[in-house]
Amino acid sequence: MIIERSTPQVIHMHYDLYVPEAAEQKPLPLLIALHGYEGNKESMMALAQKINRRDFLIASVQGPHSFFMRSEEEPRKPRVGFGWMMLYKADETIDLHHRTILSVIENTAAAYPVKREEIFLLAFSQSVALNYRFTFTHPNLIRGVVAVCGGIPGDWAEDKYQPSATDVLLIAGDSDEIYPIERARTFKEALEMRAHEVKFQSYPQGHVFMRESLPVIDEWLQQRLEAK
Repeated sequence: MIIERSTPQVIHMHYDLYVPEAAEQKPLPLLIALHGYEGNKESMMALAQKINRRDFLIASVQGPHSFFMRSEEEPRKPRVGFGWMMLYKADETIDLHHRTILSVIENTAAAYPVKREEIFLLAFSQSVALNYRFTFTHPNLIRGVVAVCGGIPGDWAEDKYQPSATDVLLIAGDSDEIYPIERARTFKEALEMRAHEVKFQSYPQGHVFMRESLPVIDEWLQQRLEAK
C-alpha cells in the first residue's frame, strides 16, 4: 500500500524593500511588485522604481520556484529565473502567495509608517492572476491593482471571490502571443463584476512590460492617492 503524506516545512520568501527619504517624515503608500515567469525581484524593483521612487515604499517579492535558464547566445552560462505557480497542488502555491503578501504588508508596516488605505499591487504576466485572487479574497485591503499582460483566475466565475473597493489598471499588448488582445479585452468586463473601477489600456507590443506604460501607471496611481 502506498499512502501520500506531507510534512510542513518553513520556506523563506525573499523580497527587496525600497524606502524613499520621505518615509522618515510621514506615512507613505505601499506598492508591492511581483515579477513574471523567469523574472526576479531585482528586475521588478527596477521597473517599479521607474514608475515612482519618490512617493511609495516599494516591496519587490521573488517567486518561490527557481530554475536554470539558458540562452542561445550563451548556452554555457545559465542564469537563474523564478516562477510563482506550479500545476501540482496549485492551491498550495496560491495559499503561499496570500500569506506572503499579508506578511510583507505587516512586516513593512512594523518597520515604517504605511498608509493602510493606500496599498497597491503591481504584477506582470504569471503573477497577475495571483494578485486578483488575493485582492478579491481579502476585500477592501488593496486600493488598486496594476496588471500587465496577465490573465484572470480560471475559477473567476465561482462565488469564492468577493466584491472589493479596489480599482484595476489592466494593461495588454496588441500582439501578445500568450494573452491575445481579443481575449485580454474580455478581462475588463469580467473584473468589473467585483472591482470598483477597471481601466483598460493596450500598446502595439507583445508579451512584455511596456516601458511606455510606466508614466501611465504612475499617473493612475497618483489619481488613486488624490482621490482619498
